[in-house]
Amino acid sequence: MTDATHLRPDSLVVAAGRPPRVPGAPVNPPVVLSSTYVGVDTPGPDDLLYARYDTETWRPLEDAIGALEGSHRRALAFASGMAAISATLAVVPQGGTLVLPRHSYNVTLVAARAHAEQRGLRLVEVDIADTDAVLAALADAGQTPVLWLESPTNPMLEIADIPALVAAAHERGGLVVADNTFATPLAQRPLALGADVVVHSVTKYLAGHSDVVLGAVVADDERLWTTIKTQRDVHGGIPGPWESWLALRGLRTLALRVQRSQASALELARRLEGHEHVLEVRHPGLPSHPQHERARDQMSGFGSILTLRPHGGPAAAAAVAANVRLWVPGTSLGGVESLIERRRRLPAEPATVPEDLLRLSVGIEDVEDLAADLLAALEAAARATA
Repeated sequence: MTDATHLRPDSLVVAAGRPPRVPGAPVNPPVVLSSTYVGVDTPGPDDLLYARYDTETWRPLEDAIGALEGSHRRALAFASGMAAISATLAVVPQGGTLVLPRHSYNVTLVAARAHAEQRGLRLVEVDIADTDAVLAALADAGQTPVLWLESPTNPMLEIADIPALVAAAHERGGLVVADNTFATPLAQRPLALGADVVVHSVTKYLAGHSDVVLGAVVADDERLWTTIKTQRDVHGGIPGPWESWLALRGLRTLALRVQRSQASALELARRLEGHEHVLEVRHPGLPSHPQHERARDQMSGFGSILTLRPHGGPAAAAAVAANVRLWVPGTSLGGVESLIERRRRLPAEPATVPEDLLRLSVGIEDVEDLAADLLAALEAAARATA
């Protein structure tokens, strides 16, 4: 791979994970379809043996994601974001304490509770934006707690004071894991803020086209990296070669997609704030966001997700999602298409998420078309629930 670590992120997404520059070499890494490799009697650390452990098709994607997050090690690719999260939850020691946001991704909460039940973990769910409350939870957690961060949280868009919380966790000998799916490495680099491990649902922004399911874990520390890789080796949550290749191809346009979608998300949030049919809009880029200044200080972008609560309660929220024509009602985010959904329709969603909350993932369509479609849906919902 050409060394691209000196480049700025917008260039890095294009240059990282390329084959060596030799005459006649392909510009893009090839897809290799093989489950096994010709062996040697004493294999070295980079020798390929069997496709559950490592493949040459994963490595370019892993190199690129690791470089984007500012790691000195390549990332570890997984079959899904939840496979990556589940493998990382294994770093919590038996009987240890896991502190995590009460508004984490709902399946993360399901997995954490399952780990707590099966392995005797103490699970502490906190308002991650309330720094004092998180510090108190860490102080009560005993030695070597694991602090799990989402910032912004899913779907409430709360912003954690990452440097302060990392320092407190490390003072107690703990580890910090950050799910950076919402922000992407272009808007936030948790390792640079002191986190030990970063997880991604590559399905979302990194791949960016709603056509693959993948996850990734980034860790600079050799012991942590090896521990998580062993989880992948043993439990087999590995990505396929085609999915890895597609994800890397999608990654090439990450900077352009995020630049467009972030700008559109903030513009839509500004237009919706104070609208006659809107009860509340939340986006970290709005000065009205409770942690706006915190987001401004530790992020280089405010993200492409906003939340909307229309007047009229859950019925109005459902009507908005039913009346859009350009926006797509769907339960994902980070693709080129704009998606909208009422989160509390999902059984696992925390009860503290308002029933009328709509999560909007802004894509790359023209912002005027997105605004017109959403405003028309708000009007239709207002009439239907009057």
